[in-house]
Amino acid sequence: MDIEEILKGLNSDQRKAVLHDHEKNAQLLILAGAGSGKTSVLTKRIQYRIALGVPPESILSLTFTAKAALEMKERVCRLFPDALVRLCTFHSLALFLLKEKVGDSFGYERLGFKKIPVPVESDVGDFACDLVRFGLGAKAVSREELFSLDLSNRLEKELIPVRESIFSSGHVVFDDLIYLAIRLLENDNEFRTEMRRRWTEFLVDEYQDINPAQYRLVIALLGNRKNLFVVGDDDQAIYGFRGADIGNIIRFQKDFKESTLIRLEWNYRSTPSILHLANRIFTDKPVMLRKVLRAGNCKQDALFMENRKPEFWESENPVLEMNKIVQCVKEMRLDYNLDYDSFAILVRYNHQRIYYEEALKEYELPLFQLNEEEGNVKGIHVETVHSSKGLQYPVVFYAGLAENLTPGSCRGSRKEQKKQIKEERRLFYVGVTRAEAMLVLLYCSKRHWKGRLETFKKSRFLKCLEKPLPESIMPLLLFRIFVLTKILCYMGVGVLRISVLRLVQPQKIKQWVDLQIQAFGAYCIRSLRVDLTIENQALLGKVDWSRPVVVIGNHQSYADIPVVFLALSRTVGFLAKRELKYIPFLGFWMKKIGCIFINRNKKGAGLEVQKEILESKEIPCVFIFPEGTRGKSGKLLPFKSGGFRLADGLDATLLPVVLHGTRAVWESRRDSKVCKVSARILEPLDLLELKKEQGEIKIRECLMPKIRKQMEDAL
Repeated sequence: MDIEEILKGLNSDQRKAVLHDHEKNAQLLILAGAGSGKTSVLTKRIQYRIALGVPPESILSLTFTAKAALEMKERVCRLFPDALVRLCTFHSLALFLLKEKVGDSFGYERLGFKKIPVPVESDVGDFACDLVRFGLGAKAVSREELFSLDLSNRLEKELIPVRESIFSSGHVVFDDLIYLAIRLLENDNEFRTEMRRRWTEFLVDEYQDINPAQYRLVIALLGNRKNLFVVGDDDQAIYGFRGADIGNIIRFQKDFKESTLIRLEWNYRSTPSILHLANRIFTDKPVMLRKVLRAGNCKQDALFMENRKPEFWESENPVLEMNKIVQCVKEMRLDYNLDYDSFAILVRYNHQRIYYEEALKEYELPLFQLNEEEGNVKGIHVETVHSSKGLQYPVVFYAGLAENLTPGSCRGSRKEQKKQIKEERRLFYVGVTRAEAMLVLLYCSKRHWKGRLETFKKSRFLKCLEKPLPESIMPLLLFRIFVLTKILCYMGVGVLRISVLRLVQPQKIKQWVDLQIQAFGAYCIRSLRVDLTIENQALLGKVDWSRPVVVIGNHQSYADIPVVFLALSRTVGFLAKRELKYIPFLGFWMKKIGCIFINRNKKGAGLEVQKEILESKEIPCVFIFPEGTRGKSGKLLPFKSGGFRLADGLDATLLPVVLHGTRAVWESRRDSKVCKVSARILEPLDLLELKKEQGEIKIRECLMPKIRKQMEDAL
């Protein structure tokens, strides 16, 4: 199978995810924004691994719905018809594990069921009786906690007989299948080892929605191996009420310290105007989890090409609101030749859905009906936001954007309410990103609520329509002054700390400065609101840092230096013009990190630098811009030979680094709140080894063109 055929149609981030090497870069977390093609990436990943020779039966892919599993299986089978990949839900996997252990005779009947189990109220009563019988209050522990391994030893011992009683009596509900499977894997070493041998590749879809039990099931099968490939979107974590723990995706890089993070931000569903609104919904997220959705290749029909801004309709009551919706549907059907199933009304609660369905029937407009036997009946979709997840519609009417509806009423402690509001905001985001070409946000000031006419306030989430991004109201000059003030204050505090440290612990000054410079680089990046991606960082392991290293990079902005600090994970000196030496604080810190100041107008300045480095006691690591100045076109300017001659004289290792997006950090701040920057590490070149192989190095004829081509290809 041709690998390029599998990768066809993927963007650079998607390709990177599909081609991910677990041996080099360990576990992979893909933060996939709405409409970014995560299902395609998962499917292509499975096809790619099979094409590399991985046995299909050793691949396990977990989803949350049987429908999603079936869809992925159909896609995989288009290229590999006989591939025995296990694509299933968590519950299906748990049942399979139990049958593998007990045999084919295992079934629901063995657990006390006469049919496929579903959680019903009677189960709750039986569960409470068991707790009371064993001397525990009915409210002492939840059902999930009953099977949790995170309980204290005391409570664990008390609950063991309760568990056994529930299993023997048959009072097992659907979710207990997972807990039974966990118990089996964690207590039976032989069986666990056998299952780990069976599956060597693990893929998990919708990772943000897994609960603690599902997480433990994955870990029990994975063990200490690195072949974990998960896809999720923390912005679409909307099932906290069902036990889903968003902390699993937030903590992923802490749980798997060697893991890699890739973001999928190109949206192939919605117009730029809708994505602009979606990007405004979250403004205070940590840098690690930030995503800025960007419009990919949208459809080329008339409605898409208009790129309509999201509209806000305010009505006095639902009747007037419904009149507007019906009128809009009729007009757009005529103007754009749309079918009824191109329209969707999204609501927060089921009782709202029932109202809009009845209203559409009164207007004699068809409703969409799902009929697997005779085929779906085309009509207007009326869905709750939860049920619409994973779907998309050309035109979306998002109704009920009022307090106590969106967001819904929150209860409990202040901490619990804050948590619920965050989930409601994510739910709002899901609703907004269902729209492809047109989004209408609806608000009614008055409606009947719990038997009486109530007045509702506008939803707090509508503020994202009114509040512009900081960059649109902060002039560029003011932004620069603001950032420079913050950085200079940080530098000033650092100088005071060094002065104190010199008096108290002078021997630790150098160690502290190295740590402080790294922290300073991170501080600069945060102040500049940069989302930094470091590519090919594993290549740094090929560099012998005990010998001289000359880092070569393209120069776009003043932000290049802190980006390089973070990309290399170490403090490096760099060649700088002599005038910078006399700037307060800046000159002091440049001396501390080992910068070499050069008079660019003096002949023979390069030889003086080389002599200064050779006379120094420390092994140099120097960062050089071979262009000599900042480029503004995005293309490389002609290289100067001084840096390469210096590397040749030191028998150093040349390490090229290509920077993307740093010019926008300082030169222009008008596109988005977060500025995306990447630093790509290229293959290092050991000049000492090269001299042993080829003899004398021709700098202008061979070395400079080689490095330049390498960097141009990366750009």
